[in-house]
Amino acid sequence: MTIHYLNCFTCNARLPRRWRTGTLCLLVETAQGPVLIDTGPGRDDYAHPPWILRLFQLFARLPMDVNETAVQQVARMGYAAEDVRQIVLTHMHFDHCGGLGDFPNATVHVHEREYQAFRGIPHQLTDLAYVRRHVAHAARLVLYKEQGESWYGLPAIRLPFQREMWLVPLHGHTRGHCGVAIRMDVGWHFHVADAAPIALEEYAPAWLVNVVLGPHTDRLRAFAAAHPEVRVTTGHMWLDFFRNAIVQVF
Repeated sequence: MTIHYLNCFTCNARLPRRWRTGTLCLLVETAQGPVLIDTGPGRDDYAHPPWILRLFQLFARLPMDVNETAVQQVARMGYAAEDVRQIVLTHMHFDHCGGLGDFPNATVHVHEREYQAFRGIPHQLTDLAYVRRHVAHAARLVLYKEQGESWYGLPAIRLPFQREMWLVPLHGHTRGHCGVAIRMDVGWHFHVADAAPIALEEYAPAWLVNVVLGPHTDRLRAFAAAHPEVRVTTGHMWLDFFRNAIVQVF
């Protein structure tokens, strides 16, 4: 089986110009077919950009290339949109779930607290990155909450797939933000999404990281150092990552 690493949204900072990133979405081949972890923006976001995407254009150089949408990329792999019947969301910001409407037959797996935050009244600054129309197609939702299970000592929720996958609550960036852990033949892949800065690197003040991404960065860095058998990725990776690591076969 294979994990495909997809850059579903290139976002290059105006300052500093060396910050050239992509939104990492994962397409995981499983016994139940392809499972997409996050979607990036969707085709409709390029045709009719929501206000938050227009705001991003003030601070970043965005190619706005519809070929980066997940649905276009899985088509180039030989999958139809109808083949993607399972989507796992780390959180519901526009750059992580905007493509839901491109996969109308998919069941969407997300933490209950995240969906409540998405549907509710904004309580924190990062709530402004929710775009309600992204579930306007009446997506089929499966909502999760903790049941006392754990993965590597972290609270976790088993997802109904083979390969083994876990939803790992890492609340903070949003009220229901989660990582996703995927078993490989040797070790694990742990996608922590926006719970930590790009590639766990230190390039911004700790106080700012905690305000924007939540309180988990130090813990996740320590986890990665203690567990070399676990490959850790973040929700936004440097563009070089996508050039050098297209797939992980396991």
